[in-house]
Amino acid sequence: MASNGSGTEALGTRLAEDQLRVLEENFTRGGRNPEGATLALIAAECGLSEEETLKWFKMRNAQWRKAEGLPAEPGSVKD
Repeated sequence: MASNGSGTEALGTRLAEDQLRVLEENFTRGGRNPEGATLALIAAECGLSEEETLKWFKMRNAQWRKAEGLPAEPGSVKD
């Protein structure tokens, strides 16, 4: 499976299409920073650990911010 730009290689594993679909659906519904029970549910649905799921969301957020012309990290100032 080729990279689709969602940062799957950085997790140390390639995610299946259904895993990526679930992650992307949750990301685009406005849940760019899931926590607690929401994070646990997404992780369980994808068959990933909460740590792996959180890492994916962090990488995907950085990718989204870059595409929007924003700094990679929220609250950072780069000239």
